[in-house]
Amino acid sequence: MTSIIEFSGPILTTADQERRGLWSVDGLLTFDRPAAAPDLVLDGWVIPGLVDAHCHIGLGPGGDVTEPLAEEQARTDRDAGTLLVRDAGAVRDTRWLQQRTDMPRIIRSGRHIARTRRYLRGFAVEVEPEDLVEAARKQARAGDGWVKLVGDWIDRDAGDLAASFPAGTLKDAVAAAHDEGARVTAHCFAEDTLDDMHDAGIDCVEHATGLLPRHLPRFVEQGVPIVPTLINIATFPDIAAQAQAKFPRYAAHMRSLWEGRAERVLAAFEAGVSIYAGTDAGSVIQHGRIVDELQALHAAGLPASAALDAGAWAARTWLGADGITEGASAEVLVCAGDPRGNLAALRELRHIVLRGELVRRNQPAPWGIN
Repeated sequence: MTSIIEFSGPILTTADQERRGLWSVDGLLTFDRPAAAPDLVLDGWVIPGLVDAHCHIGLGPGGDVTEPLAEEQARTDRDAGTLLVRDAGAVRDTRWLQQRTDMPRIIRSGRHIARTRRYLRGFAVEVEPEDLVEAARKQARAGDGWVKLVGDWIDRDAGDLAASFPAGTLKDAVAAAHDEGARVTAHCFAEDTLDDMHDAGIDCVEHATGLLPRHLPRFVEQGVPIVPTLINIATFPDIAAQAQAKFPRYAAHMRSLWEGRAERVLAAFEAGVSIYAGTDAGSVIQHGRIVDELQALHAAGLPASAALDAGAWAARTWLGADGITEGASAEVLVCAGDPRGNLAALRELRHIVLRGELVRRNQPAPWGIN
């Protein structure tokens, strides 16, 4: 390990606080200048490693992936600046990657829990309502404090999105996961599903494309954040086109959800709902696209600094992970410019420091050590 790294540029300890003077000593951050001279001096704007709050390392378009591919996914995310991942469901057990000091930290959720034949094939543990509570308990024990439910999906008999589980059963399953010490998040596209989730005491909502004004007070009052995954929602028109001939009602619904995506995210932000950045990488979305998601949040109306906060300081606090604080693990990015005013600066990373080690991106870039 490199013993001492000095960061000579501005240090962004929060989205609105800046200071000078930061060192990594034996892999830990400190604001106190060490007695010994640094081994490396890195110049640039320093922020904590980015967070992808909805990511699937160990999952591919067909479900399970090989260990080499899971490792490649993790490396791709790391090299884009993602140093902390909240797994949102994967078939492959990635605990072995958690032991790798050169890979992003992963907070695992176990496998998705879905209704039988009501989700992508090969992705989820599929159960009927009578088995949902026990499945929630099992996945709570298998993960790192999170359970992922599939709250709705197309019901082919109805020809449209529909809730996966009855409201009462859902509430019991969330309570069971809470009893096991886990928080619960849920994939939710449709409008009515959100009412069931709030009634059940859900801890987070993924996508939330069906968010309506009536939902906003409950999101705020119950402290339920959303992870919009806007770069995934951008695929809805293609999904609708493929479904049009057989399921026209569903296709129209998906197009409507897509058309209102930015307006709904902005309404949530302005109402005070917590928003965190997640790419949904691992199925149809490629890994390494966290900056695309931050820019999509900004394009939806969030100020650039708020979009960055959703994938950096605030996201780390929400997940119980350290940012840039005394004694924290040295997991930071060094940018060429201030990313709070220009998110494109995140595409010009000078350096990535992970657990006190300098990581170089796997592409030609101005990575010289200053």
